[in-house]
Amino acid sequence: MSAHVSNVRRQPDQVLVDIVDYVLDFGIDSALALSTARYCLLDTLGCGLEALSYPACTKLLGPIVPGTVVPHGAKVPGTQFQLDPVQAAFNIGAMIRWLDFNDTWLAAEWGHPSDNLGGILATADWLSRTAVSQGKPPLTMKHVLVAMVKAHEIQGCIALENSFNKVGLDHVLLVKLASTAVVGHMIGLTRDELINAVSLAMVDGQSLRTYRHAPNTGSRKSWAAGDATSRAVRLALIAKTGEMGYPSALTAKTWGFYDVSFKGQPFRFQRPYGSYVMENVLFKISFPAEFHAQTAAEAAMTLHGVLAQRGLTAQDIKRITIRTHEAAIRIIDKTGPLANPADRDHCIQYMVAVPLIFGRLTAADYEDDVAQDPRIDALRAKTACVEDPQFTKDYHDPLKRSIANALTVELNDGTMLEEVVVEYPIGHKRRRDEGTPLLIEKFRTNLARRFPAKQQQAILDVSLDAARLDAMPVNEYIDLYVI
Repeated sequence: MSAHVSNVRRQPDQVLVDIVDYVLDFGIDSALALSTARYCLLDTLGCGLEALSYPACTKLLGPIVPGTVVPHGAKVPGTQFQLDPVQAAFNIGAMIRWLDFNDTWLAAEWGHPSDNLGGILATADWLSRTAVSQGKPPLTMKHVLVAMVKAHEIQGCIALENSFNKVGLDHVLLVKLASTAVVGHMIGLTRDELINAVSLAMVDGQSLRTYRHAPNTGSRKSWAAGDATSRAVRLALIAKTGEMGYPSALTAKTWGFYDVSFKGQPFRFQRPYGSYVMENVLFKISFPAEFHAQTAAEAAMTLHGVLAQRGLTAQDIKRITIRTHEAAIRIIDKTGPLANPADRDHCIQYMVAVPLIFGRLTAADYEDDVAQDPRIDALRAKTACVEDPQFTKDYHDPLKRSIANALTVELNDGTMLEEVVVEYPIGHKRRRDEGTPLLIEKFRTNLARRFPAKQQQAILDVSLDAARLDAMPVNEYIDLYVI
């Protein structure tokens, strides 16, 4: 005889309530968070513009039914598409993530909080164009920046203590959850409707990490976040109709998320929601590479210079040892054939070999024509990773949040070059003053890929003026990016 199960609905799970109350009630007044969000906006859009140079990305863009144009719909930067907010969110999200060059958050779970911009920007643009058509005031870019800070915070604070990768789930689950919360607020959901919306995100199907790991690494990892943020917009709109939610989506015995997908363990939290994540987010400035390899690539660039000074090349290398942290070994320590660009930008040996050989690491270096150079695989075969427990400890230390790598090179004649250690990548908060000018230059470069000089300057003029950007209607800002 089965045990009695009460059919009395409980109060909503506290985790869901805390997310909703934060989104609805917490005021973002941190000057550092808002300033960082402005740079994050520019960098994220720039990453999307660079991705438009790659047919593997652009073939996925546009309306589901070719030729469809949505009056008052959201525009996709760098294109002529004007779409419904769900499909626009997918387009923008896929562009942003395609080259693995947007911001990063590293903790028990990894991820890229700016992935949420797909849903945020599409929704804000659609709402603004609709409002203008009805003679109402549009949203401003300040609304977008505040939504970004809150989406970063939700995704990042949950990631601090909860490892979804260890149960085989992809971090885009957190993109869907955070985007649902902030987009739901933007479209005017009541508190109860917003709780319903985030519960829908938790009972939704969650992506496996299969497409991020050998032997299945593939290009879905480049559009998975676009899929998640667009799904969030869809779920928020469903909740807007008054559709019911599932209050114990996390805690329900047997059928809730914790029992089904999280080994029965509840989420743990290191800190309450505020603006910590945006203030400490990591920017990818120098290399379009999985973030655990950023400092390794920087060290490899230094060693390339050392070799050149000695009149040597990578072919004079006998052995390379990468002293690294546990997360890097788990994610990107990879031997054997690399099947595609998505495989290569998640292989630390590849991301060290290319700068050692060529003195660079760009998105194009993951493509087949470069990967066919036999020197790359030859150098990969000479490279070994070892974990440094102190690097792992510092990686998890909330006061340090380092992402350290150290490279030691032994030459064919037995000479050992001095180890090169890089603890903090140039996109780290501790190197913000050094990194910000380079981040702006990265944005300039990406604008130049897509727009004529006059249009580039118009975008730069408002984007680098905090007061003007904050006050600018979302639809007018996005119109600057129409090609």
